Formats: sequence, structure tokens, C-alpha cells
Amino acid sequence: MGILPARIWGQGYRMYLSVIIPAYNEERRLPAYLDTVLAYLQSAPFQHEVIVVNDGSTDDTSGIVRLFQSTYEQLRLIELLPNRGKGYAVKTGMLAGRGVYRLFTDADGATPIEELERLYRAVLGGADVAIGSRARKSEECIVKGSLHRKILGECFNFAVRSLCFNGIRDTQCGFKLFTEKVVNRVFPNLTLDRFGFDVEILYLSRRAGFSIAEVPVNWHDVKHGKVNIVADSFRMLGDVVKVRLRH
Repeated sequence: MGILPARIWGQGYRMYLSVIIPAYNEERRLPAYLDTVLAYLQSAPFQHEVIVVNDGSTDDTSGIVRLFQSTYEQLRLIELLPNRGKGYAVKTGMLAGRGVYRLFTDADGATPIEELERLYRAVLGGADVAIGSRARKSEECIVKGSLHRKILGECFNFAVRSLCFNGIRDTQCGFKLFTEKVVNRVFPNLTLDRFGFDVEILYLSRRAGFSIAEVPVNWHDVKHGKVNIVADSFRMLGDVVKVRLRH
């Protein structure tokens, strides 16, 4: 797929799209994905920005972003010290964004940036939130991941359905598009700083009456991930309980 035409995306001087990339010690994986994202958006017929939120990295993540900034004026860097967690980094980037639409995407590039177009079509169709999904099947999309990750994902989703809400099969895919009104209404109320923040976002969005579209996307597992499948699964389960109790 290519970038959607201007007549669909819209034109004007208003910032139209903000892409938020949370990053913690991503000097190995971020350069390739950042290069892809910026190259993809270079031909975009609308105002856009890319915001990398460096979440207290101890490696050269910031240096890499600054190197890219020398070439791409649309790239912004936000520094967080100390490390606060992925949820806090996404919240910070979303609230700092100026776009009518705001996408958050993981730094590993597991979901190609081109999948943005699938999410945007869902928003054009009336959704306030469009989330990438590895669980929704489509003949156009390929998902490559390990069996144990899939099993643990199903178990986690069962907990989400039991404690918070039904109807969403994959809450954790790191590729989500929000309208500005959702960001302004929901994100200031987020309380979870770690991996369970996705569930809190969707829970609060639904409670506020926003419509959510779950969209199949291409996705592949990427090496050198930051998630400990077993330990972090238990932490995320605890976060699901917190969402129910707090809200």
C-alpha cells in the first residue's frame, strides 16, 4: 500500500498526524524502524510529526534520535528521567502531540508503519479509536509469532474479558490510532505506567462512549524484546485488576 491520497487524508496547515514512539534502550532496533517511518511520511500530503519519547534509556537511544533530527525537521525528542514505564511514555507523547490523529507504535517495528492506512480507514468509517489486532484474521494479513506467546495472549485476553470488557480480542498490540478528542478526554485520566496501560485506555474509551474498531494488521515477532513473557504477564494481570478497582 502507498500513502493515502490527500483527498482522503485531508489537507491544510493544521498538524494532521502525530506518530508517537516510546523507546527504552532501543539503540539496536529503533534506527531501522525510525528510518522506515520517516521515509514513509516524507511523501505525505499533510502536516505530520514523529515524537520519540525516550523513557530513561541508559544506552544511546537519544543520540540516535538526535542524529535523525539533523535530517528530519518533523522529528521531536522527549526525554523522561528516570524510567517511568511504557504507559507513562505513551501518555506523555500523546498529550504532547498536536495532530488531529495520533498513532502510537512500538519502536521494534513489529507492525509495519504502512498498516496505519488500515487503521485510518476504520476511523474514516466512524471509529474514534482503531487498534491493530493480531487475533482478528484476514487473508490480507500475516501474523508471525511463537506458540507460547499466542497461548499467554489468549489467557490474558480471557482475564480482560472476565474483569473489564468483552469484544476485543487483542488489547496489547502496540499499534493504535486515536482521534484528538479521545486523547484529550481519556489520556489525562490514565493511572497505569507499565504494560497494562492498553487495557486502561480501552476501558476508559469505552466508558466515555467512544467507538473502538479492532483491525487485522501484519505483525511479526522481533528479537531483543523488552517483555518477559511470564513475569510481565503476571504484572499485566495485576494491572487488569487495578483497572477494574480504580475505575
